[in-house]
Order: sequence, then structure tokens, then C-alpha cells
Amino acid sequence: MKSRRVVITGIGAITPIGNNLKEYWENLVKGSSGAGPITLFDATNFKTKFACEVKDFNPTDFLDRKEARKMDRFCQFAMKVADEAIFDSGLEVEKINSDRAGVIWGSGIGGMNTFYSESANFATGTGNPRFNPFFIPKLISDIPAGHISIKYGFRGPNFTTVSACASSTHALIDAFNYIKWDKADIFIGGGSEACVAEPGIGGFNAMMALSTRNDDPKTASRPFDKNRDGFVLGEGAGAVVMEEYEHAKKRGAKIYAELVGGGMTADAHHITAPHPEGLGAKNVMNLVLNEAKVNKSDVDYINVHGTSTPLGDIAETKAILSLFGEEAYNLNISSTKSMTGHLLGAAGIIEGIACIMSVKNNIIPPTINHFTDDDEIDNKLELTFNEAQEKDVFFSISNTFGFGGHNGSVMFKKFEE
Repeated sequence: MKSRRVVITGIGAITPIGNNLKEYWENLVKGSSGAGPITLFDATNFKTKFACEVKDFNPTDFLDRKEARKMDRFCQFAMKVADEAIFDSGLEVEKINSDRAGVIWGSGIGGMNTFYSESANFATGTGNPRFNPFFIPKLISDIPAGHISIKYGFRGPNFTTVSACASSTHALIDAFNYIKWDKADIFIGGGSEACVAEPGIGGFNAMMALSTRNDDPKTASRPFDKNRDGFVLGEGAGAVVMEEYEHAKKRGAKIYAELVGGGMTADAHHITAPHPEGLGAKNVMNLVLNEAKVNKSDVDYINVHGTSTPLGDIAETKAILSLFGEEAYNLNISSTKSMTGHLLGAAGIIEGIACIMSVKNNIIPPTINHFTDDDEIDNKLELTFNEAQEKDVFFSISNTFGFGGHNGSVMFKKFEE
């Protein structure tokens, strides 16, 4: 069966550095940090007292108040970015075949705020089991996909991928495959996460995974820097309208980029630590190259997982060097988590959007907060430190890796007829 082309025709984003696509991209290029003291709860007694929060978010700006109350924050984010992506795409949903339009969403954790608040109320109350009737629908990870499909009447494939920080990348890959294999024509693909809450900060603190640079939050996320001390927790969401090329062409849609490959592997090594030589990361990038039929020398940019953890950053650069060899020195690498923090299950989609915009605009967003080289990381690699670079970008790769050893990678190509 001849595979079909998949293009990106609409984008929505809500991130710690911008509440829409335009703001997000502009601040990526500027090298803005989204980190600051936590405002969503009192973090006085926590080891880490800062995060990358979404700012000035009011769900009733785009949702009816009653509807907003039925949704956890992570689902509210999802509804916002889905609206933006659909509007941006120019898609007239009443004119499409809704049976061939679907939603695949990613979230690593889901409604953490709802689960925590309802459980806390029960534990500190009278002991009577009085729970919000929307408790379960608010917390389950798949609920954004359900709400989005109901709003737009999309009756095609509808589910959620849960693979920790690789969740939304896996959502994109699944949607890509459904369109490519002629099982659907349109998808809203993406992911959302909202874990800047007591259990989120406390849990990652207990693992010693978070930066504790409380005196200087804006420089705390330091991918590849010798003095990095962990990631900065972020929140937000992203969505893209993915469409079969002929379908998009027929309706005269604008096209941002083409999605040409996706890979999924497992480290099979450790529940939280990466394979020390980056084996799973190397394999997943190789799968992407093979599916896209792209030479290593043709890749211009890799948006790496780059969490600012001591082990992860080293393993990923080893994987790139092992796979690309000398060609590794000719491509740009950057970690936009240095600006957004780590959005967990939504990381893949917002970093994928960064790759799409890089391909469209020929700009490489930077890795900010680099102060000191790490001797364990090859300093001949172009890690795009501190300032964006203008460069012709025809192919870009976005990597995401999750606890459990889950790896996902996607490749975007500059659109050509």
C-alpha cells in the first residue's frame, strides 16, 4: 500500500513563555526563561520553590464557567490549544468527513491537581466519602481527547498515549501512522500536563530530579552545562492539526511543514536513568532516518530531550555522536527546555512545534543558561548556546524520552509541493 503524505496545517500552544503560538515562538527565539517562584501553591517547605508556570491563564476566557469547572487544569490547557490549532488551520469542521477525523492526545500523568485536592479533602474531612461527581472524568488522562472530539464532532480514532515524557511524541506518531495508512484524513494531535502542584514538586524532589537553584530560578535549567543540577518542572500544552496532503491541498490550506518519520524504542535498562551510552536514543533516531529515507548529512537541527540532568544530557550527546559520526558536527542541537522547563507528557508536542517553526522560519532556537563547559560533553558539537541562529533548516528532529525507558522521535521536513 502506498503511504500517504502528512502535513501540519494548524498549531496551538500554551507554555510558560507564551500563551499562544506567536508568543511562544517569539520568546523561544529571544531566549526567554519561563522560570520563577511557584505561585500555584505555597512552596515554602519544599526543596524546590520555583517552576515554569503558565502565566495569566483564565479558562473562562474560552470556556463556559460550568464547563471549566468540570475540567482539570491539564484539560483546560488542551481545550485552549485545540481551539487555537483548529482556528489556525482554517478547517471548516462541518464540511469534513467526521468519521475520518480523530484526536490522539498525550499526557504522562493527567489530572494530578484534581486527584490531590479531592483526596486531601477526604483525608482531612469527616471521613464521609463525599467526592466531586466529576472527580473521575476530571482526572483520567484520556479525557482531553474525549472533550475535543465532542466539541468538534470528530468520530474517528480517539485515545491517549501515556508514556511519561514521550507521551505527546507518541501521540503524533500514532496520528501520523493512521493518516499514512489511510485509516483517517485529519487528526488533532498533541498533549497537555499540569503538575506544578504539591505532589509533582514533592515527588520529583524525593527523586532528586529537580534543580534546587532557588536563588536564581531563571538560570536553573542548564542543559549541557557542567553545573546543571536537575530539571525545572513546567506545565502547558500544544496541539497540531495533522492532515493528509491531498486533503489539505484540496481545501487550500496553508502548510507549515511535512511530518516524514517517527520512531519508538525502549532502553530496556532502568526505570528512571537513561542507557549510559544512549542506545535507545540512538536507535530511535535511526528509525526516524530510515522511515523518512533521509541521509544523516541532510539533518539540520535536533531539538534534544536535554532535561538538564547530569546523566541524561551526556547519554543523548553520546547517542548523536554514535549515530551521526562526523556529521554530528555539522548540525545544530538545542534544548528548548532551558526556556520552558520540562512539560513532562506535553514536552514532545511543544518541542515538536519548535522544530516545525524552525523548519518554516529557518531559525534555530537556543540553549540558554550555558556558563561552563562540561568535559564529558564533546565541545565541538554545535549546541546553539545562548543565542538563536539563522540557518536554512530542511529537516529537523525532535527527541523525547520518558521514565520507563520510553523513547520517541519525529522528523519534520520543509514543505515542498
